[in-house]
Amino acid sequence: MTDNTPHAEDTWDVVVIGGGPPGEIVAQYAVQGSDRTAVIVEKELVGGECSYWACMPSKALLRPVEVLETARNLPGVQSIVGSAGLDVPAVLERRDGFTSHHDDKYQVQWANGAGIDVVRGHGRLAGERTVEVTASDGTVRTLHARRAVVLAPGTTATVPDLPGLRAARPWTSRDVTNLHEVPRRVLVVGGGVVACEAATWLQGLGVQELTVVSSTPGLLSRNEPFAGELVLQAFRDHGTTVLTDARVEKVDRPQVNDAGEGHVHGGPVTVSITGGRQVEVDEILVAAGRTPATRDLGLDSVGLDVSGSKGYVTTDDQLTVEGVGGDWLYAVGDVTGRALLTHMGKYQGRIAGAVIAARADGRPLDDGPFSRHRDVADDGRVPQVTFTSPEVGSVGPSEEQARKAGHDVEVVEHDIAAVAGASLLRDGYVGRAKLVIDRSTDTLLGATFVGTDIAELVQSATVAVVGGVTLEQLWHAVPSYPTVSEIWLKLLEDLAEQRRS
Repeated sequence: MTDNTPHAEDTWDVVVIGGGPPGEIVAQYAVQGSDRTAVIVEKELVGGECSYWACMPSKALLRPVEVLETARNLPGVQSIVGSAGLDVPAVLERRDGFTSHHDDKYQVQWANGAGIDVVRGHGRLAGERTVEVTASDGTVRTLHARRAVVLAPGTTATVPDLPGLRAARPWTSRDVTNLHEVPRRVLVVGGGVVACEAATWLQGLGVQELTVVSSTPGLLSRNEPFAGELVLQAFRDHGTTVLTDARVEKVDRPQVNDAGEGHVHGGPVTVSITGGRQVEVDEILVAAGRTPATRDLGLDSVGLDVSGSKGYVTTDDQLTVEGVGGDWLYAVGDVTGRALLTHMGKYQGRIAGAVIAARADGRPLDDGPFSRHRDVADDGRVPQVTFTSPEVGSVGPSEEQARKAGHDVEVVEHDIAAVAGASLLRDGYVGRAKLVIDRSTDTLLGATFVGTDIAELVQSATVAVVGGVTLEQLWHAVPSYPTVSEIWLKLLEDLAEQRRS
């Protein structure tokens, strides 16, 4: 049930602050199969950023762009599609379906069905095992936890304090995933995942003049360099202007309005960029990182200072918050700063929930290498897919990151376009794959794939990296023909040739 009725005290076994996927999962795993009780405190929508402003709407916008791009490069379909663009209203309507039109009733029904209550309002710590919830009408309700409090408030979009930028009311990720109109001219600030994905769907939805300004030497700088290079070239091939090693110095927007999320927030914007360049656009999108939502979380009430961790809440591998005794305070998801990805937050939620349940039952925590009670995937084995065109998928460290970590590294690369399965997908296939190998163990440390439809390759690479599969064993993991997964065989053949020479 959803209940905001003021009470002097309310007690559950587990109180979770934040109703995004990590918060939902930790509550589920903490109480399932038991008589324990849990409550989620959420000030916005149950389902969180991922369901309404990030993963789901963004992928709903990107899929039509990908399908049309493939169709334009596939004889037999190409002639039917011609130069036609997307049916934008239909794309946006489908997007709205995936976000349930910002109605979270089904998410609440799921929670209630799993034995989890929901309390609306802003939650903050108010001492040990105590949470104060301020409802929209200003009333305050105090909740108590018998076993655990879990912090899962997520992060918010960072808007740098640059001259005129905040006053211009720029779009953030929430606006661009929920856009209701397509501006003619857009400037994107940032060169990371959010910036590149947003630029991909803005380009596909019909923005006529698109400019991307990245402060780094290339795009997607945390990936192998070739990944950003291939994405950058694709942008330029489609007419997008990409400025690297550049910064926004000043923003001027004389007319600003409060048109609402996903609508243009005023008149034309003049953006001054390093090197004396000026660009006039209809909207500016800031995709320059995330800020942990810990400012009003009441951390000081339990003696927790996060100023030295840039606002992130640090945890041990059981997701127990460090610096707070008693094993009652946990944190999961983006707020931990471990890996700002929904799937990793859900993974942490499963672990924290299992830890809470074990401790509540008086069971010892499993200390094995792949224990359900320990977060091991964040230790350099994080998978991620960036749904640009071409897609970028990776797991584990890049070559540079592995070398900096002190590994004795061997690498191998291959052109995915040379694989029969890739050439069948579309004409003009562009892609590349790379493996980073630990010489001492002859196992994979990391893998990167760039190209159309490579997202599903990441799971096989993740299994190999997490499982410590040797290169010798991979020779006997036969890829189906003709599929893109045959790239594994090509990489192993190239590696064998390298070792012979």
